[in-house]
Amino acid sequence: MRQDTQNWINLSDYDLETARHMLTSGRFLYVVFMCHLALEKMLKAYFTEVTQTAPTKTHDLIYLVKKSGLGLLQAHLDFVGKINNASVPTRYPEDLQKMIAQYPDFIARDYLEKTEEVLQWLKQHPNLK
Repeated sequence: MRQDTQNWINLSDYDLETARHMLTSGRFLYVVFMCHLALEKMLKAYFTEVTQTAPTKTHDLIYLVKKSGLGLLQAHLDFVGKINNASVPTRYPEDLQKMIAQYPDFIARDYLEKTEEVLQWLKQHPNLK
């Protein structure tokens, strides 16, 4: 495995752990934000390993999936699309209180669980072993 691939994986793990801490501290908006970052970095790890090149500087998860030729399970692809759409509003909320209300505890927990599931699937992918 390339060193830069391993670095992306390590960054993803770090962001996932941060998401867990945000959940326990009640910062639910940032759970979603950090989950997106963890997925982004793991997809960049996959892209790097498959293409043997550095990934494009993007936050668009769907773009990374398509460019790497990754065949995600449909349920995973649906979730990646959902969290991808949450990326910009959680980064730059126009109305913080409204955005916080959209991501209460139970939604943040769901995003975290689904992120963990997708990340685990990616880590088990033959191209990352």
